[in-house]
Amino acid sequence: TNIPFLQNVLSNSQFLQSTVDTQFIDENQDLFIMKPVQNRAQKLLHYLGHVMVNGPTTPIPVKAKPSSIDPVIPPVPIGGPPGGFRDILLREGPEGFAKAVRAHPGLLLMDTTFRDAHQSLLATRVRTQDLKKIAPYVAHNFNNLFSLENWGGATFDVAMRFLYECPWKRLQVLRALVPNIPFQMLLRGANAVGYTNYPDNAVFKFCEVAKENGMDIFRVFDSLNYLPNMVLGMEAAGRAGGVVEAAISYTGDVSDPMKQKYSLDYYVNLADELMKAGTHILCIKDMAGLLKPESSRVLIGALRDRFPDVPIHIHTHDTAGAGVAAMLACAEAGADVVDVAVDSMAGMTSQPSMGAIVACTKGTNLNTGLNLETVFDYSEYWEVTRGLYAPFDCTATMKSGNADVYENEIPGGQYTNLHFQAHSMGLGNKFKQVKKAYAEANKLLGDLIKVTPSSKIVGDLAQFMVQNNLTRAEVEERADELSFPLSVVEFLQGHIGIPHGGFPEPFRTKVLKSLPCLEGRPGATLPPLDFDALEAGLRATYGNDITTEDVMSAAMYPKVFEEYKDFTRSFGPVDCLSTRLFLDGPKIAEEFEVELERGKTLNIKALAVGNLNKNGQRGVFFELNGQLRSVLVKDNVAMREMKFHPKALKSVRGQVGAPMPGKVIGIKVKPGQKVEKGQPLCVLSAMKMETVVNSPLAGVVTAIHVNTDSSLEGDDLILEITPED
Repeated sequence: TNIPFLQNVLSNSQFLQSTVDTQFIDENQDLFIMKPVQNRAQKLLHYLGHVMVNGPTTPIPVKAKPSSIDPVIPPVPIGGPPGGFRDILLREGPEGFAKAVRAHPGLLLMDTTFRDAHQSLLATRVRTQDLKKIAPYVAHNFNNLFSLENWGGATFDVAMRFLYECPWKRLQVLRALVPNIPFQMLLRGANAVGYTNYPDNAVFKFCEVAKENGMDIFRVFDSLNYLPNMVLGMEAAGRAGGVVEAAISYTGDVSDPMKQKYSLDYYVNLADELMKAGTHILCIKDMAGLLKPESSRVLIGALRDRFPDVPIHIHTHDTAGAGVAAMLACAEAGADVVDVAVDSMAGMTSQPSMGAIVACTKGTNLNTGLNLETVFDYSEYWEVTRGLYAPFDCTATMKSGNADVYENEIPGGQYTNLHFQAHSMGLGNKFKQVKKAYAEANKLLGDLIKVTPSSKIVGDLAQFMVQNNLTRAEVEERADELSFPLSVVEFLQGHIGIPHGGFPEPFRTKVLKSLPCLEGRPGATLPPLDFDALEAGLRATYGNDITTEDVMSAAMYPKVFEEYKDFTRSFGPVDCLSTRLFLDGPKIAEEFEVELERGKTLNIKALAVGNLNKNGQRGVFFELNGQLRSVLVKDNVAMREMKFHPKALKSVRGQVGAPMPGKVIGIKVKPGQKVEKGQPLCVLSAMKMETVVNSPLAGVVTAIHVNTDSSLEGDDLILEITPED
């Protein structure tokens, strides 16, 4: 118990200078302000024991084990990396940087391997641990990249929700390792990095903190191309001092005269508005990989003619297999930058292959300046690293690209996440139906621009249709009585903005009935966020170690941040563990090291897992730095077997069952309460999809069989209602 006191003594400046006397303790009362013991080692043992008994804490879509092979990190020369485009940005600012990009001979590349590639192929599950290992190699060998995309999009949410690591720490760590290449992030306009609207000051503050932590280029888009939402994000990024890259989300086919809702004029006119709003770089965000070589030439040619001095940046996905051809066509038509991923992380729902673009442009006026040999070494690292994420790899079910994307228009970044969701909801064997339903859901909603969060809304509706065996015609006919996913209802209320062409009628009116609608930009009416009050609340709950970055995480994702902090308080810094240990835990008799921080390394050996006790727990035994340690872990499977949840009987009128597997996140009624038909009873959540369960009849609630946070399977009994009649 004296150790914290002695640590304070040993760090006291007066003690270190040997100027103490008998009054030393009396005069230094701060010696008694003890830092709480972190107990990180014991917490990590608890986590490892939990994984050994119960399996991974993060949801696993397929039964596959992480590879047992560790990647080889290619050698890096001693000394700092060579200069890159970030030096130009720091020296000349965003405007000078944009001019340098436009004046650059040859084709520039943005590498998406650190963000969109793994979001598309591996359900966004790649951990900072594996990014930071290869980062120095990238800094030394890819210094002439336009940028490295490594943040934003789904990574912010997933880092906390499923990987239990701080997204800001990822940015800080990578910035220290890669000082020479501009970092690029994806900003969802007024939605920042979330799926909802935030007060304007929250978006501005987020961009400010991101820039302070090392972000350089903000690719700003809106899921409906709704200009007011985009302009807010552009202003926030610009005021923070970042490079503003306004992105027009692309759908349809400008070369097909039969698809004219999103015509060439629509895109050129929107680009005009974004130029007036002050973008430094113009981007076409082809999130589903719908650009074909001919439409690439038509669209990019028209934009280059209209804006000869503005850098044009193209983003696509290779789902149909035509990505390399489309990007080469874009470059020939005047694009300055195209997005690629390293070969082993390219193709299918990811970006086109870096190696292919480098090889195809070598010796031409589009030469990228990259060395193919370094691309191969970079790719080899990721090929082996990808094996560590086998449980999340889209190749478990998707063996090739698929040209049906030209019909269903599912964004590449959503494809694997949608498949993941389908599995978690028991629809894994119906994914082909989900894809077809996606196209039908899109038509129901009026043929939307589909990218987060609008793509999630279409996906939620598609899974709802498959889950309940509903056709498009049946949904339209029964729209006034169905319990639609909350995201669909809020979209129709106007919560994410106004779609091009307006809302679908009479579908909207039938779904909303008497619910209120928002007019104009959704976030414009929200009161400013009180950051001081938020920080005070966090400090009261978690202590004084709360940082500005923590406050921003809580502002973006209050519930997810709370769960992340509670998790790390129980299980410690799991981001220190290797990916194999994090996902699968150690094998019995396996010895390994865990570096908590520089100079603090744990030597651990897993010894045994004990038998189940009467409380449903198992003892897990380790050797930690040569000493025997044990932890008690609740066996979740055994506990579930001890407790049986009743099913709702469809033959019994008034028994309300869960329409899908999920967790109860809100109960809207109480026993004895009178309810009307269609009245919300509770809210279920599964893989970020929220569904309101409405009352199928009028009556009185007689029994509630769930609590908040109850985990339910499909048809589990939620509550019972005695009918009025």
